[in-house]
Amino acid sequence: MKNYLLTIYFVFSVLTLQPAQAQGQSFDIVIYGGTSAGVAAAIQSSRMGKSVILIEPSAHVGGLTTGGLGATDIGNKQAIGGISREFYQGIKRYYDNPDNWTWQERSDYFTRPDQGRSKEGEDAMWTFEPSAAKAVYEEMMAAETITLVTEKRLNRATGVALQNNRIVAITMESGETYRGKVFLDATYEGDLLAASGVSYMVGREANSEFGETLNGVQANYYNRTLKNAVSRNAIHHNFIPGVDPYVEKGNPSSGLLPFVIKGGPGIDGTADNKLQAYCYRMTLTDHPDNRIPFEKPANYKELEYELLFRNYEAATGPLEEMYHYGDPLVPWINTPMPNRKTDTNNQKGFSTDFVGQNHGFADASYEEREAIAKRHLEYQQGLMWTLAYHPRIPQKVRDVVSKWGMAKDEFEQREGWTPQLYIREARRMRSDYVVTQRDCEGLEPPVSDVVGLAAYGMDSHMVQRYVDHNGYVQNEGNFEAHVPEPYPIPYRAIVPKKGETENLLVPVCVSSTHVAFGSIRMEPVFMVLGQSAATAASLAIDRNVSVQELDYQVLGAKLKADGQILEHR
Repeated sequence: MKNYLLTIYFVFSVLTLQPAQAQGQSFDIVIYGGTSAGVAAAIQSSRMGKSVILIEPSAHVGGLTTGGLGATDIGNKQAIGGISREFYQGIKRYYDNPDNWTWQERSDYFTRPDQGRSKEGEDAMWTFEPSAAKAVYEEMMAAETITLVTEKRLNRATGVALQNNRIVAITMESGETYRGKVFLDATYEGDLLAASGVSYMVGREANSEFGETLNGVQANYYNRTLKNAVSRNAIHHNFIPGVDPYVEKGNPSSGLLPFVIKGGPGIDGTADNKLQAYCYRMTLTDHPDNRIPFEKPANYKELEYELLFRNYEAATGPLEEMYHYGDPLVPWINTPMPNRKTDTNNQKGFSTDFVGQNHGFADASYEEREAIAKRHLEYQQGLMWTLAYHPRIPQKVRDVVSKWGMAKDEFEQREGWTPQLYIREARRMRSDYVVTQRDCEGLEPPVSDVVGLAAYGMDSHMVQRYVDHNGYVQNEGNFEAHVPEPYPIPYRAIVPKKGETENLLVPVCVSSTHVAFGSIRMEPVFMVLGQSAATAASLAIDRNVSVQELDYQVLGAKLKADGQILEHR
């Protein structure tokens, strides 16, 4: 296996120019952001015969797909085509190789009832280790002519050169300049679109703005017995009743515990500029030869986990009956991946999501973002040590969590911790078409400029933590609502509105409301939109038109020819 990876790396390196060689050159297509969308866009650009550079601000390429999110959020597998599906087919080929099963027998994994997403006999595989995703992406990119530049951050203040409403070049903080005919912003943050002067939104719209029911503040946690869509808000991922929010129980004058806001959450359905919570997806293992036990951070603050202790202590019956969903004891979703590893994510009231501690991230400086990411990492490392070893955590919980640890053979330079913060949402472009809850529910008229389908449920993680009218702590912001069938994402949602930048496409921070983005924001969909954006960029270059004026009939025909799924079958 090691020889296979070295071969891929060698080929990949040969086809890659370093910044000193690439800077100052002019490319047909310049992609800023090496996320899954950026990788797919680079591959498609090369296939269409265009010179392309992919610029990633960090050292990590592949975004969340190579960053620990191995439990693919699918919605409907039949809605995924093109390069996106090729990737998951590549994952299947990777695991068809017996040499890639190091810590577990293949048959053992596929017979586990709790792994769920991947099944024998399918043409693709939907669960994978970060290292597997990295190997597949490298193999796909090595087959193309792509210039890759890493660890180069856009100068967001003065680094975008515009002429006649078109970007002509972008300059990095370190001084390198890259010129292009068409540009793609494939970042999770939307930095290039913002620096280009394109309209965008941060936070939650009011329900009244687009006729939605799930947007804005969502604090009606007490309607748990009802079954309509609106009443599902804030039911999951909350505290059990009776958790005291004050440093000294029952004494408001003692002050609030960490991360609980002063005052109420706001009026249901009203707008704010707050973001749903972030976390790090964890690749854990229980294999003793590959496990790094959870460690107590040097700056560990026990008070930051007081709400976790109190949530367990507030249980009035068996711990196994605290919650009616997920793992009955541990606040996580611990989805099995191959080789006795996991993709571990947030679940329940106090978990890996660092609720309320990312507000301001979207427009923050690089330094401010680094500080936010560091605090998220410290918080999560402290959480895992607490769950595994702290004496105030019930013994039966500690017995479960302490069997797990970070995987030694993933993210080795970071002791198993991914460098990719799970940026669930940051900026969202505001274009001539805004995808809304009504699109997700199939209530809008059909669009005629489809560039991909989304199918996952409308989903938001918690936004803030507050004291309710009973004097107890609650989380606010979650909703989980069904999408009846795959729905279309129009081309107008990935290009700026007419009159704004004419040679920019945005396949990640698409024009959508907070509600709709909660359904769109899945890695397979980002790959689909990345390919579609690159196709549009190439055709706009060929026809010498702005991206807004590109003939959709030409674009749609090419997307279909390349295997994109544009209608629900």
